[in-house]
Amino acid sequence: MLKDITLGQFMPGDTVVHRLDPRVKLILTVLYIVGLFMAKGIISYVLMLLWLVSAIALSRIKLRIVLSGMKPLIFIVVFTGALNIFYTQGRILAEWWIFRITYEGLTAAGFMIARIIMLITGSFLLTYTTSPIMLTDGIERLLGPLKRIRVPVHELAMMMTIALRFIPTLIEETDKIMSAQRARGADFESGNILRRAKALVPLLVPLFVSAFRRADDLAMAMECRCYHGGEGRTRLKQLRYAARDYAALAIFICATAGSITLGVFGL
Repeated sequence: MLKDITLGQFMPGDTVVHRLDPRVKLILTVLYIVGLFMAKGIISYVLMLLWLVSAIALSRIKLRIVLSGMKPLIFIVVFTGALNIFYTQGRILAEWWIFRITYEGLTAAGFMIARIIMLITGSFLLTYTTSPIMLTDGIERLLGPLKRIRVPVHELAMMMTIALRFIPTLIEETDKIMSAQRARGADFESGNILRRAKALVPLLVPLFVSAFRRADDLAMAMECRCYHGGEGRTRLKQLRYAARDYAALAIFICATAGSITLGVFGL
């Protein structure tokens, strides 16, 4: 299960999506999220789904990898759908004790589940196709105007990217600790939910020790390389917009505008 968590992993490639400017990909992700939340009906959801499928196809990321990344989030998706089914007022289809299933609840649950799945998949696609260094540069360049009001843009971008980059590392470390404890007789799979949660408590101490050790090693490595923030630093690769970036922006702006327009009419 832990190995299925793919958030923060970068998968190198030479596709159109990989070659897009990281600033453009960040803007496209924001536009996609806005369009997704403005979608109200089947037509607008199908439109956003088509854009997501097209982006996945162009990135050449295997569908198996995309779907496996959703496995750890199945509980959240199911729980959110259940809340919408049982607690949305409308025409009652079935009723038992304090639970009521309504037509409006089923519709809301379907749209909510679709929205969560597409939102997570679109966000994962950003990290799949953008290296941590390029992601840091993109965030810093986009937030550059905030430097005028003394916002530590470079430090914020660096912290966000390091946190994102360390997710796969911590997951791998957790898996190693679990394997070591299983070899010593620990049981993480039998029993009810409370017992399984209690069995995970012994993982916390070695995991925190490992996380702090890695953070200390990273800080020492940055100090040894005379890292003092972004002031006066140069970049090996300068970010420049290309024709494909403008084309992608124009297409996604039209898609977002279309989704908003359809959402206004409830389509």
